[in-house]
Amino acid sequence: MAVLTMVMGNAFAAFPIVTAGVGIPILVLQHGGNPAVMAAIGMFSGYCGTLMTPMAANFNIVPAALLELPDKNAVIKAQIPTGILLLIVNVFLLYFLMFL
Repeated sequence: MAVLTMVMGNAFAAFPIVTAGVGIPILVLQHGGNPAVMAAIGMFSGYCGTLMTPMAANFNIVPAALLELPDKNAVIKAQIPTGILLLIVNVFLLYFLMFL
């Protein structure tokens, strides 16, 4: 989810693709996962990708331009540790909560 969000630049665009292509057929129907947990944590994982990509201009490029930062990727560089940490936490939450 996070990787596709980084490519597309928006979690709202990536969420239906990943949910319809992987989440529902494989995780919910074949393995019996909880769809509510998958949807909630999956969307949050998508936002982790939004924090780490210049494709999300409204979150990452516009603030750098408004603040007149010399490095246009300074906002992204500041958000990468948070995005990676949240993504790791989300993976563990999915692992432990989805199949209860």
